[in-house]
Amino acid sequence: MTDRLHTRVDSGIRLDPFGRFWHDEELVVNPAIARSWHKGLERAEDGRYLIRFGRDWAFVTVDDAPYTVKRLSAGRDGFRLLLSDESEETLDPRTLARSAEDVVYCRVKSDHRARFSRQAQADLMEFLQEDQPGRFVLVSGADRWPIGDDPGRPPPRPEEGAVPEDNLPRGLRR
Repeated sequence: MTDRLHTRVDSGIRLDPFGRFWHDEELVVNPAIARSWHKGLERAEDGRYLIRFGRDWAFVTVDDAPYTVKRLSAGRDGFRLLLSDESEETLDPRTLARSAEDVVYCRVKSDHRARFSRQAQADLMEFLQEDQPGRFVLVSGADRWPIGDDPGRPPPRPEEGAVPEDNLPRGLRR
């Protein structure tokens, strides 16, 4: 760890494409910290992401998608997703998209981008059919949803927005 003083904009916190948090380029290995940061993740009005913990908060650099789909399961009500913040929700199959690197994404929590983990993609495979060469559809009974193309845009970086008035190093905040 470094003795560097961080600000809200320059927190040193980064979320990589695989849903792992890093601080000052060191992997966060404490599962309780990683879990609390996943649960505290939220989007600011300008599209940047931040982590809220207690009364404090800091912007986080999101390399790809802010949420990771850890598992997918089929049920009577459709497909259920287990997300990186340990929440569960029903998949909206109309939001499925595939990147140029063959990674599957969807929208969760209204309109947040989520990247499927390798395990979640493996879970999804049994419900996919190739509709035409290189194009897939999700199939559930008589329902079919085409998987679109993901535009692959990560959210804005912390430094790409306004600097908050209380952007002092943590030890100097009131």
